[in-house]
Amino acid sequence: MVNTSAVDASVGVAGGGRAGVPVVVCQRLTRTFRDFWMRARARAVDDVSFEVMSGEVFGLLGPNGSGKSTTIKMILGLLRPTRGRVAVFGKPATDVWVKRRIGYLPEESYLYPFLNARETLEYYGKLFELDAKTRRRRIDELLDMVGLSGAQFRPVREYSKGMQRRIGLAQALINDPDLLILDEPTTGLDPLGTRQVKDLIIELGRRGKTIILSSHLLSDVEDCVSRMVILYGGKVRREGTCEALLERRERTTIELDELDDATVAEIDALVRRASGGSKSVLSVSKPRQRLEELFLEIVERARAASVATSGATAGGPTAGFLRAAAPATGGEALIERLVTAAEEDPGLAAATGESAPASPVGPSEERGPDAGIIGTLVSSPVVPSTPSASAPATGAPPRAPDDVDRSLIEGLLGGGGAQDGDDRRRDGGGVA
Repeated sequence: MVNTSAVDASVGVAGGGRAGVPVVVCQRLTRTFRDFWMRARARAVDDVSFEVMSGEVFGLLGPNGSGKSTTIKMILGLLRPTRGRVAVFGKPATDVWVKRRIGYLPEESYLYPFLNARETLEYYGKLFELDAKTRRRRIDELLDMVGLSGAQFRPVREYSKGMQRRIGLAQALINDPDLLILDEPTTGLDPLGTRQVKDLIIELGRRGKTIILSSHLLSDVEDCVSRMVILYGGKVRREGTCEALLERRERTTIELDELDDATVAEIDALVRRASGGSKSVLSVSKPRQRLEELFLEIVERARAASVATSGATAGGPTAGFLRAAAPATGGEALIERLVTAAEEDPGLAAATGESAPASPVGPSEERGPDAGIIGTLVSSPVVPSTPSASAPATGAPPRAPDDVDRSLIEGLLGGGGAQDGDDRRRDGGGVA
């Protein structure tokens, strides 16, 4: 059984955890799917145990049907394990509190087809209760990051699968999660998008975010993860770091500048003499450029030549709120506090020259523009500019709402000045 209280005490309730502290703990995790008659149909996950540490990029690998997605769903609390325990941030996986700190990209992007990209991110931002200013800033940065700024107003149903994966990735990052779970994130992406996702995973890992990456594309995982487990048949077959699992101890690679055949022969003779004839140079070859590197080079040349494209672009830099940034100090911190206070306090915004939000519309608007002016004059307290005989010399008190200068109101309605209003009262005329 997982000691969730101990994990909770070490991770903390408010923070994102410390390095070397388990964020996800799975112990003897088992999930069996049953048929209508409750007979065991398939054991998707069988006695799986592992820990994901804070700030770690963790790989969950295996072929199709090995139990990767089922394990992720149990970590998210979407499926209950048949046996075993799961703890996330020191709490049960079903605890609603932890959901705010998780970003999830499922294997298939489930999006509302009638919404465009911007509306999709706006919807998910509101689910996380982000304020309007934060939502607007993050949406702009994420759309630029995933290369969909030019297609942000197109309905999602018109997107290709790769474009849907891009907006799905942006949706998973809108809440700036502490734990990011990516299930086959590069499926459907072109090499540009694949490279960008891998670079993003590496950068977020450097920032200290905890990432679980599930994929059967081993080349993608190899470039990103620091530690991994390999599943087959629902069981853990191997676990460890990339260096420990991939290193071949029976061979040695020496990389040099280009050599001629005579020099290679001399090196081979030297190796034979040093080893007593038991070792020799097995092969000599020139290093090859990776196909991904060649593809990216060709695309970068086309972009430099301003070749037009109607699809998703390569995308911009990582969104600012996802990058590590030093806290503002001195004058920058003071400016930030003033700007925030001005946005929250309309009175302060007016004093500092910022435009204050419009006042809510009252019932007087239904009676026409003149009635709106009258309502404002009647409801607003008026302070005399000069002391009256009945008021103390130290200053006149504010006039009561009912004590209104009717001549000004009559002048506005009749089109004349205050004197015309006085003449009408002397002549017995009323207000039209």
